[in-house]
Amino acid sequence: MNEYTYPILFGVIFGVGIRLYMLRTDYRQYPTYLHGKIIHVALGFIAAGLGTVAVPSIMEEDFTAITFLTIAASQFRDVRNMERNTLTELDSFELVPRGKTYIEGIAVAFESRNYLVIFTSFFSTFAYLAFNMWVGIVVGIVCLLICKKLMAGGKLKDIVDIEYVEPHFKDAGLHVDDIYIMNIGLPARQEEILKYGMGFILKPKTFNARATIANLGQRQAILHDISTALGVTRDSGTPALVPLAKRDLNDGRVGIFVLPQEKDIEKAIGVLGNVPTLENAIRMPTERDVNKKGRPLK
Repeated sequence: MNEYTYPILFGVIFGVGIRLYMLRTDYRQYPTYLHGKIIHVALGFIAAGLGTVAVPSIMEEDFTAITFLTIAASQFRDVRNMERNTLTELDSFELVPRGKTYIEGIAVAFESRNYLVIFTSFFSTFAYLAFNMWVGIVVGIVCLLICKKLMAGGKLKDIVDIEYVEPHFKDAGLHVDDIYIMNIGLPARQEEILKYGMGFILKPKTFNARATIANLGQRQAILHDISTALGVTRDSGTPALVPLAKRDLNDGRVGIFVLPQEKDIEKAIGVLGNVPTLENAIRMPTERDVNKKGRPLK
């Protein structure tokens, strides 16, 4: 063994540990399949190895070895394509699809987490070699906290107020509060909707939030998450029982109509509040010079 054996093992272990920490299955149930997890752990091991060996290469002035990082970048872009293609194929079989915006957000997250593994392994190995193992452990823990912060992202409850409203009919029109959802003419179907349906109003806190929840991809993510967490009372070929999200054009509120199998208001509000704010859906019109920054809604 040479002087770099233990630092390299140290960096790889920390990097793989970080990847295992970030590879968690939550209520959205992805990833669940064993082989999918093995793929991501294996890629995490490769990323950790690349980040770790870069430090000895720099110290030995073997700068050509750093070019492997560029190869890794192209490989990890394929990870994004793999996740995008897989989820797109699976989405066609969902009763309430994720939507393309949600899928793209998941694919980007899986790619970026491999880069976080590279940075963690690089900095922890560098601290080990430059100082000692204990400093390397501290740096690794700091990287873990940074990764945890980056994983959290924004939540829907940060940008909207959520209120439960019982859905009701005006003639054949289904409404959540005063927001029109859809037209249901059959009395039997109306009874089913009133029996199983739940309605929620999302009130944006700022002008930026109004623009964000207006995004169709963000609204589809909301419908998918609540349907995944609470179930959905529908089957294929029943368009009248499809959960919907419609926008009030006057004030930007969004009415959510769902038919969960578990009709629990508090739990539903909790699930809605924890829906991630999709990076691709975030809009910040107040950042323009012609608008006031962070102007609250009246």
